[in-house]
Amino acid sequence: MGAVEMEIDSAVIEATDAEWDEMLENQEKPMVVMFYLPECTYCREIEPYFREYAREFRKHSTFVMMNGMLASRTAMRYGIKGVPTFKFFCGGQAIKEEVGMIYPSILRRSIEDLIGHGNECALHTTPLPDEVSPYE
Repeated sequence: MGAVEMEIDSAVIEATDAEWDEMLENQEKPMVVMFYLPECTYCREIEPYFREYAREFRKHSTFVMMNGMLASRTAMRYGIKGVPTFKFFCGGQAIKEEVGMIYPSILRRSIEDLIGHGNECALHTTPLPDEVSPYE
């Protein structure tokens, strides 16, 4: 996957805009993405839980962290307005998000739901055409 490096101890991929499109195209498992900023207190509080769930669910889902400053194009693409924001992807489509310092149990449940039902959600979603834009 190009310059994407996996941290062996935590099963979390740190990605930037440069790797995102390739990651999305080659997605084989459901994917959980945490958008964060290094100086974000709430991000640092929830990150250990995110990493713990990455180790626990690594066989069933891919876990990615994206620094909002190094992935600003991707953050804008998915309407990220604040961090931490967790986006859940299946079949290359964003199907759910959780915003802010959520309870770790809510994050865990969302991950379990993604693993158990994410493909169904992706199959039952009709994407908007690319030419639909709020800026017209």
